[in-house]
Amino acid sequence: MLTTLKNKLILLLQLILVLIYIIFEELIWEGIAKPIYEAIHGLKILQAIEAKLEHANPSFILVLFIILLTIVEAFGIYAGILFVSGQVVLGLTLYISKIPIAAFTFWLFRVTEDKLMQFGWFKWMYDQIMKAIDWLKACEMYIKMMERLKQIKKSLKEGFKAFKEKYFAGESPFIAKIKRLYNTVKGSLKK
Repeated sequence: MLTTLKNKLILLLQLILVLIYIIFEELIWEGIAKPIYEAIHGLKILQAIEAKLEHANPSFILVLFIILLTIVEAFGIYAGILFVSGQVVLGLTLYISKIPIAAFTFWLFRVTEDKLMQFGWFKWMYDQIMKAIDWLKACEMYIKMMERLKQIKKSLKEGFKAFKEKYFAGESPFIAKIKRLYNTVKGSLKK
């Protein structure tokens, strides 16, 4: 009985972790933060900053990274508190406003990764996080959820494509009705 309860709790914890990871990875990172990161990465001003960071002290970079990461995480936690307390719009606004800072922080990590990894404790923590992510991605639950998400994405794309072809292709009946209505209104306004 105790073993069964323990297994169910572990499975529940695993489910929660998988769901959180999928939400952050698929929805927030892929849908919002990654495009911002790619836009940030291409900015000329950041290319100049990147050149200066190559010569910066690793301790300075570490402090800067930790400050930015702390701000991003504090915004996320506070946004979650606002969301749960019923202030959904304010929580969502705060969460969305932190995304550019998170993208910049990720950019900073990528361009200074070699300097940050000079700190043994930092490298150890990073390795542990990567091991945890690898463990989550190897879970059967994660694999099944990702397969289901791929199926959902595929059916949504097919549905959108069918909708687009039906209502917005060349001379569809919908477009023809809109044009007739437009011409009728236009003709009655000229009279």
